[in-house]
Amino acid sequence: MINKTKTRKLTTAAVLSALAVVMVVFLRTPIFASAPFLEYDPADIPILLGGIFLGPFWGLAMTIAVSAIQAATVSAHSGVYGFIMHVIATGTLVLTVTILYRYIKLSEKARLITAVIIGVITATVVMVGANLVVTPYFTGWPVSSVKEILLPIIIPFNLIKLGGNAVLTFVLYKILERYMCQFIKE
Repeated sequence: MINKTKTRKLTTAAVLSALAVVMVVFLRTPIFASAPFLEYDPADIPILLGGIFLGPFWGLAMTIAVSAIQAATVSAHSGVYGFIMHVIATGTLVLTVTILYRYIKLSEKARLITAVIIGVITATVVMVGANLVVTPYFTGWPVSSVKEILLPIIIPFNLIKLGGNAVLTFVLYKILERYMCQFIKE
């Protein structure tokens, strides 16, 4: 039999995942006119909150679930490529932030700020590598073409999207912390 805590964690992950999908559907917008396929959406916020409150496993599970739903619906044109890139970007951010948040020895506020900054930088660096490997494979673009858009488009896009979502997550975490921790542990 599943205990109350596990049921609450599963319920919380499901609600946050559903919220992330709704955000992808209604709040996505291109950032750069020259790369309209790179869209900002705030879906990482509920996923990241879930990872912080519930743990890295839940954050990664939510990332995979939301990415699969997004790839099958609103971003169906990008298919497997979009799914893979979303899992790599959000998964790296979520795992980095949630693992660091749990294990670094700082005050709570400093720990979350440090985890978020390192998470954004790590995910951005990982996405450079992913774009150099995955993008040519799925799009047929030569690596040289991907390299040409790294600095003017791909790196700024990832810093804007991941950084913006991380900052908003930090603000919401401070607002929701007491309620979420109490709900999950009741």
